[in-house]
Amino acid sequence: MPTIPEDQRFDVVPDWVCEVLSPSTESKDREIKLPIYAQYGVAHAWLVDPRRQTLEAYALGAGAWTLIVAAEASQRIPVSPFEAVPLDLASLWS
Repeated sequence: MPTIPEDQRFDVVPDWVCEVLSPSTESKDREIKLPIYAQYGVAHAWLVDPRRQTLEAYALGAGAWTLIVAAEASQRIPVSPFEAVPLDLASLWS
């Protein structure tokens, strides 16, 4: 990014987004934001739910999301696009 944007918009599509779900935003994150991310070609999306202690990881293929990981509690797992370093989910909840 050669210059700082004057508004909240960026011209570069990220490879990965992560939404932290809450009771007041979960439906917006799932039903509004995920389709927008897919429309713009974001390759990976994670939904983290601290109340349920879950992680859902999605990958974009042919314009649609595919659930690639559904994990919970204290699992230690590799998650794309950061699969080189296993994620210890317990560290998210403490």
